[in-house]
Amino acid sequence: MARPNDEVEAVLQEYADLVAITGGDAFKARAYEKAARAIGGFPTDISTLDAEGLREIPHVGKSIADKVLEYLSTGRIPALEETRAAIPPGVRELIAVPTLGPRKAMTLYEELGVSSVEQLLDAIHDKKLRDLKGFGPRTEENILHGIDLARKAGGSGGRILIDAAMDVAEQIVAELSGTAGCEGCAYAGSLRRMRETIGDIDVLVAATRSGPFMEAIAALPYTAEVIAHGEKKTSIRTTKGLQVDLRVLPPGSWGAGLLYFTGSKAHNIRIRELAVRHGYKLSEYGLFHAKSGRRITSATEEDVYARLGLPWIPPTLREDRGEVAAGLRDELPELVEDGDIRGDLHTHTDLTDGLASLEDMVTAAARRGYSYYAVTDHAPDLYMQRMTDAKILAQRERVRELDGKHRRMRLLHGAELNIGPDGEVDWPGEFLAGFDLCVASVHSHFNQSRAELTRRLVRACENPHVSVIGHPTTRLIGKRPGIDADFDAVFEACARTGTALEINAHPERIDLCDEDILRAKRYGVKFAVNTDAHSTTHLPYMRYGVGTAQRGWLTKDDIINTWPLQRLRRFLSPK
Repeated sequence: MARPNDEVEAVLQEYADLVAITGGDAFKARAYEKAARAIGGFPTDISTLDAEGLREIPHVGKSIADKVLEYLSTGRIPALEETRAAIPPGVRELIAVPTLGPRKAMTLYEELGVSSVEQLLDAIHDKKLRDLKGFGPRTEENILHGIDLARKAGGSGGRILIDAAMDVAEQIVAELSGTAGCEGCAYAGSLRRMRETIGDIDVLVAATRSGPFMEAIAALPYTAEVIAHGEKKTSIRTTKGLQVDLRVLPPGSWGAGLLYFTGSKAHNIRIRELAVRHGYKLSEYGLFHAKSGRRITSATEEDVYARLGLPWIPPTLREDRGEVAAGLRDELPELVEDGDIRGDLHTHTDLTDGLASLEDMVTAAARRGYSYYAVTDHAPDLYMQRMTDAKILAQRERVRELDGKHRRMRLLHGAELNIGPDGEVDWPGEFLAGFDLCVASVHSHFNQSRAELTRRLVRACENPHVSVIGHPTTRLIGKRPGIDADFDAVFEACARTGTALEINAHPERIDLCDEDILRAKRYGVKFAVNTDAHSTTHLPYMRYGVGTAQRGWLTKDDIINTWPLQRLRRFLSPK
């Protein structure tokens, strides 16, 4: 389940939002927001810390530490509850709409009496927002898009980010695998296919007796409610509101059941059609002769696929995007795997907005067995990071000193540049030439015209010192839509200039997404799978980037940070 760090991060972030809504001290709101991020990214379980230990976390002072201890011991923060009570519930509902900030939500309530999403939709339909200062037709479009995003990514669909679902699934699989009689246990569904958001979790067990497993999942400490209880299936709701469906299969049906419950629905339909053409019938219980009803095979997925004339198809490809036809032609790609990643090329330290020191980030990367690792703190155009030439050069000297400290891992010194409104980046070419690599990203001016945004990204690609375009669409899942650029033109520019596109593995981004990867690959673009880590706890996010790369049909050759260092350096050299 969620770490105490994650719970406290959410509580402090809510408090920061509520302070902003009520017109409170902006410095106070910012302080709580910084503390929330620092606690969320802190590697140690904060429930094990006392007040002194909490105050050692960056941005956590005495007042915030006291509130954290209060929450950990009682589950409440009176100051937060008082602030909640002062704000109409409807306004808090409005804040959840991406693109609609706290102040605009309060303005809508005070000026128009809007206190729900439905009332907001009515107000937009009646064009009432256009009379308000700071609102207009473009604002209406953004809000409508934000409402649609919220409904698709959690508002009404109840979907959660992949990392939260993975935490729950892996804990349940570990618990049930230790139950007597378990012959196999795995999560299935969209989580096994590495979708970026998950509706509910499917867990499968292979066993001859189902009773012990149904009892075990109902008795888990984070089971809040048993929704349904049966011999073959039990559904629970966790204390965080996530539904988990457990199915117990006969061991002899394990392969067919795993295939069936992994999906997708469209993939299953495609292979059932193939089974019919072979005179078979395929279900979650096995592959059967259509006429005699005799079971042919079902023990493993590999066996089922083989009897249909197919190789085993990786779960991340099972979306009916041509994987069955490719399998029949023996043309499935040899997908990139976690172990193929040789290094992370986009990470941050506490020199800018990271939460860990350079030394700690390097040590954590070395523990992952990387061959190389890049530090890419923000450049000066993001003024809130207060970067200077002197600071970045001092960091470069320290990086060079640390290079070689961890055997078999080389360090690269880079920067994440800001792509300005006109496509320019922070430093001139002669200064950029001193970096081992430059990642360039859009961080502001998201509402430029389609032509302006396209030209902006293309110009960054054409900069000879830019090696990677970071989080290309800028989206935050369920919070902020991607920018409206002509990405086919951007993909063409990347292929022409030899600029890699990032697959940002942070679960809140997953940017590029799988569909964009598939489009970009057709142009011959190369990719970099990076974590954009701001903490040592973010480095394991790499698995989500690799899963997304697999969904985009990528191989090792497509991804520059699977390459040996010498080949990577050739790619990173000025174009």
